[in-house]
Amino acid sequence: MIIQRVVLNSRPGKNGVPVAENFRLEQSTIADTIQAGQVRVRTLYLSVDPYMRCRMNEDTGSDYLLPWQLSEVADGGGIGVVEESKHGNLAKGDFVTSFSWPWQTVAILDGSLLQKLVPQLVNGRLSYFLGAAGITGLTALLGIKEKGHVTGGANQTMVVSGAAGACGSLAGQIGRLEGCSRVVGIAGTDEKCSILVQEMGFDAAINYKKGNVAEQLRELCPGGVDVYFDNVGGDISDTVISQMNQNSHIILCGQISQYNRDVPYPPPLPPDIEKIQKERNITRERFLVLNYMDKQEASILQLCQWIQEGKLKVRETVVEGLANIGAAFQSMMNGGNIGKQIVSISK
Repeated sequence: MIIQRVVLNSRPGKNGVPVAENFRLEQSTIADTIQAGQVRVRTLYLSVDPYMRCRMNEDTGSDYLLPWQLSEVADGGGIGVVEESKHGNLAKGDFVTSFSWPWQTVAILDGSLLQKLVPQLVNGRLSYFLGAAGITGLTALLGIKEKGHVTGGANQTMVVSGAAGACGSLAGQIGRLEGCSRVVGIAGTDEKCSILVQEMGFDAAINYKKGNVAEQLRELCPGGVDVYFDNVGGDISDTVISQMNQNSHIILCGQISQYNRDVPYPPPLPPDIEKIQKERNITRERFLVLNYMDKQEASILQLCQWIQEGKLKVRETVVEGLANIGAAFQSMMNGGNIGKQIVSISK
């Protein structure tokens, strides 16, 4: 069977900025028959995520992320529909997902590595299982629960950087649902800031490209910052940390501003900011959602309930066609999208 797939065409280099041309669309073939335990699936949606930047390097800098290989098919979160099955728990027509879905139109996969999806849990929006009701939502929810130390009624203020992104837009809302009394987002355009406040329920949002971020933070967080959901690192995070309270908490989710630099993860803080962190006893521990998979099922059900009740607003930036996945990746890394970046694969 002839299929289309996307392979890693070139590496941007550890300090390089990824571009669409780092990926290549090509024709390939898969077997016409499947073996016992396998399923043939047609791809419906693929997830494009910031962590994938690390996989473009020969060394990902992480013990849990494998690098993509040159001229080999890329992979990540994906959703598809079963077209043929020789696995006892999966039947034709079932919707399934995997964290290591190949970027190709049709694939033969080990059925035991797939998770069956229930579309009704997300009001039929299957792509949500790659975002708000998937690993992205889990990261936001478990990050806040495990590292944020949010306590209802404690009058806590949360700041979220990268707040218009897939994880940040959920984290701010979840912070409020978990008990924060004030939530402030930081994003890169007026449009994003407007969406955060008017649609996502943030109390305020700062366009970091306009005005003085430190001054705006002082105005919007007069009592200081108690919880910081950090998606970006760098200068923005240094500014937020300088205004954090005694015994406050940083949820170290991502450091996208540092992904095109050859630095360790998490990147070290500048000496003056590290001094503030230590003097104020601010926690800054590495957070990895994969360490909390025992809480996955209950957390996914909670996320789905919030979605069904309209308490969790979801934004997606959807790009059509496998041929455009490289451009979608480049746009996401440049901060051009709002919410989760999804690539929809048509027949």
